Amino acid sequence: QLQLVESGGGLVQPGGSLRLSCAASGFTLNYDAIGWFRRAPGKKREGVSCIDSSGRNTNYTDSVKGRFTVSRDNTKDTVYLQMNSLKPEDTAVYYCAATFLDCSDNESFYNYWGQGTQVTVSS
Repeated sequence: QLQLVESGGGLVQPGGSLRLSCAASGFTLNYDAIGWFRRAPGKKREGVSCIDSSGRNTNYTDSVKGRFTVSRDNTKDTVYLQMNSLKPEDTAVYYCAATFLDCSDNESFYNYWGQGTQVTVSS
């Protein structure tokens, strides 16, 4: 079965850090752009960050710029989202998704999605 698996979520205090991982099962991520999305309680899912297949091009939504860093290790077939200086408004279920196309906020461009991992920022 072709699927993505996120890990690394949890409960963290404001100002803390977490690193999310996204790995593939049944296929390789190495040729795909990988997007990170999140859905906060009561809100629509939004794009957070994206990294192209080479790892050389990344983008971030304004609210996380300077705090989040997306990276990939194609030798491990894994994509990471390092989240620093976390805020309560970062609380959400975080998803990774893979696309054969370029990075986009358009969810319909993505072929595979993970099941999501919960990130809760609270004191």
